[in-house]
Amino acid sequence: MCHKKSQSNLDFRFMSFFFKIRDFFKSPMKKVDKAEIKSGVFVLDYGCGPGSYSFAAAEIVGPSGKIFAADIHPFAIKKVNRKAMKKGLENIITIETDCKTGLDDNSIDVIICFDVLHNIEDKECILKEFHRILKLNSRLSFDDHHMNENEIIETITAQGLFKLVEKKEKIYNFSKI
Repeated sequence: MCHKKSQSNLDFRFMSFFFKIRDFFKSPMKKVDKAEIKSGVFVLDYGCGPGSYSFAAAEIVGPSGKIFAADIHPFAIKKVNRKAMKKGLENIITIETDCKTGLDDNSIDVIICFDVLHNIEDKECILKEFHRILKLNSRLSFDDHHMNENEIIETITAQGLFKLVEKKEKIYNFSKI
């Protein structure tokens, strides 16, 4: 098991409500832009929650790209599926997962992992999974306000799977080694 215990349904609903307010004042697109996602690429939004970043990324990748919205919580998956259907978006695919994504090796261009890693017990497991599914010269775009800069860089680079390429404000972009 990769994650700490999944949050309760009530906790998830509170988090979703909070994210709605956050997204109203601070557009998810501002963070997603720093990941340098391009039209037509395949993106994994790991720990997608209610999908704020998934939907922002879906606008960028367009109909020729794909967003894989992954989360451990079944409510997250239901919420993203419902919203994608309501918006008529066919480029968002949900994955309910505790670590393994089921995606093919070297199939993803960008992984966005925003404010999730602090909740993962087995960080080594998830980073190996990220490395497995990322294409060469691809990007792991990361932030976690629960961790300081040294913790972030050390955690992501410790196994020798990723190297820091750039920091854009509080977003850290790593490339696969």
